Amino acid sequence: MNLLHIDSSVTGDNSVVEAWRRAYPQVQVAYRDLATEAPEHLSAERLGTRFAAPGAHSPVQREEQALGEAVLDEFLSADVIVLGAPMYNFSIPSQLKAWLDRILVAGRTFRYTEAGPEGLAGGRRVVIASARGGVYSEAAPARVMDHQEAYLEAALGFIGITDVTVIRAEGVNLPDGRERAIAFAHDRIRALVRAAA
Repeated sequence: MNLLHIDSSVTGDNSVVEAWRRAYPQVQVAYRDLATEAPEHLSAERLGTRFAAPGAHSPVQREEQALGEAVLDEFLSADVIVLGAPMYNFSIPSQLKAWLDRILVAGRTFRYTEAGPEGLAGGRRVVIASARGGVYSEAAPARVMDHQEAYLEAALGFIGITDVTVIRAEGVNLPDGRERAIAFAHDRIRALVRAAA
């Protein structure tokens, strides 16, 4: 089993991967830290890499092509992807969006058909390790500000990944909320790993 661990938090790690390693000692883990090695955000030149003839790439486009292929190959080789995805200002970190821009690729992870878009990356399991300073899952009005988990689930669903589990630690910035939120998330991690075993 191949597991890809994507970390986009600028403040630390999560324990989902360690719990998975204990349950599956044979698991092979690839790790990409988007906080320390963030992909460049798309520009017209970088996006143009996908449409330029191979010999006509600029130096930036050659760099982009190498990065895009490495990120996409790493993703497509994984059976399980653990996404460390904190909520920053009601959405995902920009470095995680830049990574997704290299994953959502027409002809590789989805295609357009007469019936509409079709995901090509199904058969993978994704665990989203979601961290939030406030509480956004329980009720309006805060719930309508959640553009983090809903966005990730929609983007993954677009490329055919429907086996998505969210492990949520929310309210970590509220008084006395951090310990409770982390304990709850750890309980969910243990239950997830037991169910998968």
